[in-house]
Amino acid sequence: MIVPYYIYVLLCEDGSYYTGYAKDIDSRVKQHMRGVGARYTKLHRPKRLVYTEEFDTIGEAMKREREIKQLSHEEKYRLVSLHTR
Repeated sequence: MIVPYYIYVLLCEDGSYYTGYAKDIDSRVKQHMRGVGARYTKLHRPKRLVYTEEFDTIGEAMKREREIKQLSHEEKYRLVSLHTR
C-alpha cells in the first residue's frame, strides 16, 4: 500500500501564504497552529489550510512544493482561489 504525501498551503493572518509537504497533513497543520511547525509560521501565524495536493512519492511532493514556493503572491492566490470555489 502506498502512503501518500501531501503539499499544503496555509493562509497566514498577515495575508501571506506558507507552503509545505507532509505525510500526515492533519498533524502537520496542527503543529503549525501551535507555533511549532516552522520558523515562518511562528512569525506569521497561520489562519487556515487553504489548499492541498496528494502525491505518491516524497520526491513528487517536494518538487511541487518548490514550484509553488516560486510563485508570486498573486499566483498563489489564483491557485488557491481556483480550487476553493
